[in-house]
Amino acid sequence: MNLFLGSALAEETPAWSEELVEKFTETPGKVWIAVAALAAIAAILFAVSRSSKRFNAKMLSMGALSIALSFVLSCIRLFRMPTHGSVTPGSMLPLMLFSACYGVGPGLLAGLAYGVLQYFQDPQWLNTWQFIFDYLLAFAALGLAGIAWKKKDQWLYVAIPIAVLGRAVSAILAGIMWAYEYLDYGLKIGNMEFSSPVLYSIVYNGVYLIPEVAICLLLALLIAKPVMKIMKAK
Repeated sequence: MNLFLGSALAEETPAWSEELVEKFTETPGKVWIAVAALAAIAAILFAVSRSSKRFNAKMLSMGALSIALSFVLSCIRLFRMPTHGSVTPGSMLPLMLFSACYGVGPGLLAGLAYGVLQYFQDPQWLNTWQFIFDYLLAFAALGLAGIAWKKKDQWLYVAIPIAVLGRAVSAILAGIMWAYEYLDYGLKIGNMEFSSPVLYSIVYNGVYLIPEVAICLLLALLIAKPVMKIMKAK
């Protein structure tokens, strides 16, 4: 009797449900980690927006717009490194201007969300720690530009290099992990060879981040004031 019922239930199980289960089991673990990170960010944003007057509709809409604009600019690559990282027309600037307008906290959260989008745009996976340093913390660090919040305009040009330095430190730590992984194959950047993974990661990330921060500073001199005025307008 039990065998009969088991076979009957097996026959009644829709094919689509079996396919759905297979799709879930075939999905790489790194994708679930990224999705979980995005869900956590959304939950934090929701919780903070309910408890803080600063997180109003204006700020949330400006945050979403800044993330979208940064993402679009990141797709325009003026120069691309061999494995990861590129020079763009100031893709970090919208997030840093948003941070300068609304503070470090909102900037960190916007940077986290942007980091997850960056992972889906150009996924590079070594391990969980590399994912955290290369995507979550590196782009969350752009929120450090929020130290210019409620300060004089000149503070922005101090805050931008500090924010990019924060991203650089995180990216360098992730780069060291990559370097140790491929140490046996040799560490090269163009014609330069490196024996130290630390030096390799510093030079590698500096090659694209130094021009990137220079572009951001130049654009900030030209457009920061009017853009931030629009962001802050009630």
